[in-house]
Amino acid sequence: MGNLDGLGYRGKTVVVTGGASGMGEATARFLGELGAKVHIVDIQQPKVPCESFHQCDLSDFAAVRATAEALKAVAPIHFVFPCAGLPPMIKGPLYCMRVNYIGTRLFVESLLPALEDGAGIALISSDAAMGWQANTALRLEMLAISDPDEAYAWCEADPDNRVKDGYTTSKEMLVVWVANAAVKLGLERRIRLNCIGPCPTRTAFMDEQEKLLPEGFLDEWPYPSLGRIATAEDQAWPLILLNSPLNAAVTGTFLYTDQGFATGVFTGAISPDFMMGAGKGAQG
Repeated sequence: MGNLDGLGYRGKTVVVTGGASGMGEATARFLGELGAKVHIVDIQQPKVPCESFHQCDLSDFAAVRATAEALKAVAPIHFVFPCAGLPPMIKGPLYCMRVNYIGTRLFVESLLPALEDGAGIALISSDAAMGWQANTALRLEMLAISDPDEAYAWCEADPDNRVKDGYTTSKEMLVVWVANAAVKLGLERRIRLNCIGPCPTRTAFMDEQEKLLPEGFLDEWPYPSLGRIATAEDQAWPLILLNSPLNAAVTGTFLYTDQGFATGVFTGAISPDFMMGAGKGAQG
């Protein structure tokens, strides 16, 4: 790695959730190589070097608050990378919502007092959230529920409509929350809040999800920019670049890091029928 001190991470304090595996691990590793002081939050012990490790299950709201409180000891925190997330097949759609959106939002909001004014927060959504605008009214209804226990109860009351598969809904909620919360955070404290939307990426997460997909589905997925499925490292760099102080004018953004898949669908270059296993998606 060349001299990338211009990105602004050397000597800075950063917090990465999900830093023990997948995109979170790659992000934590690169940030360490960039000279940042990395603190990792995860349910399992990380393999990458870090200043401190805080074991936390984001589905346990009391533990989330306690972890955020403990991290205040390293304040001021300059950057946060909420990378933790899971698919619905682990413990079902409701648990997926509890971790991916409710727990993630609670962690960030609980950690805000420890963040330096002008800090950056960049998290991982998914290109599965590409249809979020069609569900805006329902997503804003949930967004208005700031208490995590009340938000979870709201999901439990009508899971078929409010949660569905859990994964898509949780990722759409992250996009809506980012777009909404970024305005107040920016006006009051110049804190930036953004997210990326990866395409299929080769991680342990995807290895589990692939078992439920038609055989060869990921091999036929259109990969215009890389010509292959993305790696965790391919996704870590856009996340790190997005959160850099060099991007001071960027906030509230959902950045597709999906090799052009979503925009290809939007413009007709890729057929949405592909999502139903209808073969190669690129349109001639």
